Amino acid sequence: MSFVNCEVQGAVAVLTIDRPKALNALNPDVLADLKAAFEGIDQNTVRCVVLTGAGDKSFVAGADIGSMSTMTKAEGEAFGKLGNDIFLMIESFPLPVIAAVNGFALGGGCELAMSCDIRICSDNAMFGQPEVGLGITPGFGGTQRLPRIVGLGMAKQLLYTARNIDSAEALRIGLVNAVVPQAELMDTAVKMATTIAKNAPIAVRACKKAVNEGMQVSIDKAVEIEEKLFGDCFETHDQVEGMACFLSREKPKPKAVFTNN
Repeated sequence: MSFVNCEVQGAVAVLTIDRPKALNALNPDVLADLKAAFEGIDQNTVRCVVLTGAGDKSFVAGADIGSMSTMTKAEGEAFGKLGNDIFLMIESFPLPVIAAVNGFALGGGCELAMSCDIRICSDNAMFGQPEVGLGITPGFGGTQRLPRIVGLGMAKQLLYTARNIDSAEALRIGLVNAVVPQAELMDTAVKMATTIAKNAPIAVRACKKAVNEGMQVSIDKAVEIEEKLFGDCFETHDQVEGMACFLSREKPKPKAVFTNN
C-alpha cells in the first residue's frame, strides 16, 4: 500500500503523505514512497507541487521512533542518509514545492517542510526539532537548513532546547511564509501553486536553480550562475511570447509543455 497519494489539479500536483494513524511519521517505507511520488510527477505538464499530510492533526509528526529505537550506529547513519538523499532531491526538484503544514511538523516533519521552497501552515501547526531530548541529533538536514532559514542564533536555541513553537512564533522567526485557518490551508496552498504555475515555467525553474545553487557559493560565483540562467531564458518560447505580449499589451500564452525553445 502506498503511503503517498498524488492528485493532479490542472498544472498543480498535490502529494499527500497518508499515514494518519501514525501522524504521518516517516519510516523507510514512507520515505521510499515519497521518493517514488516525486519521480512519478510529469514535469512536462505539472508546474508546481503542494506537499501535505493526511488528516487534521499532523503534517509529519517526525521519524518513526519505534523503528529507530533499536537501530545500531551503522543503521542510524544509513537511515539519516536515506532521509537526507530524499530531502535533497525534494530541495533540488526542478519544480517549486510548497509545504502545506497542517498540525505537527516535528523532527523529520520540520526537516521535510524546510526542504520545500515555501511553507504555509495552519493556525494549529506546531514546529520543532526535539531530537536532543531523545538522545540524538536531527538527522535529515535540520542542523543545516534551520540556520539557513531562521538564522544561526535562533536555530541553535531551537536545536539545543528541543522546544516546540506554535504557528505564530514560526511566522515571527521566518520559518513559515504564512499562517491561515486550518480550513483554508489547502485552498491557500493550491491557489499559490496555481499562481506560480501560470508564470513562464522555464523562468520559474531557472529562479529556483539560481537561488539554490547561488546560496552554496560566494557572491562572485553566484552571479555567474544567475548570468548563465538569465541567458538561457532567451530565445525560448516564453521569453519571446512574454516580451512581445508586454510590448503589444496582450496576455502571454506560456507553452503547455516544458521545452527549452
